[in-house]
Amino acid sequence: KQKLKGYYGNIGEKQFRKYYEEAVRRKGDTSENLIALLERRLDAVVYRAKFVPTPWAARQFVNHGHITVNGKRVNIPSYRVKPGDVIEVREKSRNMALVLEALQSGERDVPDYITTDGKAQATFVRAPELAEVPYPVKMEPNLVIEYYAS
Repeated sequence: KQKLKGYYGNIGEKQFRKYYEEAVRRKGDTSENLIALLERRLDAVVYRAKFVPTPWAARQFVNHGHITVNGKRVNIPSYRVKPGDVIEVREKSRNMALVLEALQSGERDVPDYITTDGKAQATFVRAPELAEVPYPVKMEPNLVIEYYAS
């Protein structure tokens, strides 16, 4: 549980529990739903699209208003992205060293559920499945589900 929370930029306990409760309400596999909900966070999408080097940087980057969704400025890291949304780095922020370095680094790939133009724009295609999410360590959301279920 702590690993998952920390990986998404230290989500608070209360907010994480809300994600869990929504995952339970939805049809299908609860652990898949939990991952899909977490991956739809704006800060997660910004990180996955390689606009910034770390999940923490993504959270701060969104907080400071450097991101637009469908042309509107959004500064809430937990904003839920919908399939088809266009996420873009604001014009003024595109030349920041942080962004330029992250876009050029080849150490991680953009996953299939996000399409990107290689510059400062990405489109969220669909909510991912657990197997598609490129975690640096093995995540076990089923253990999180067991933890909350008890």
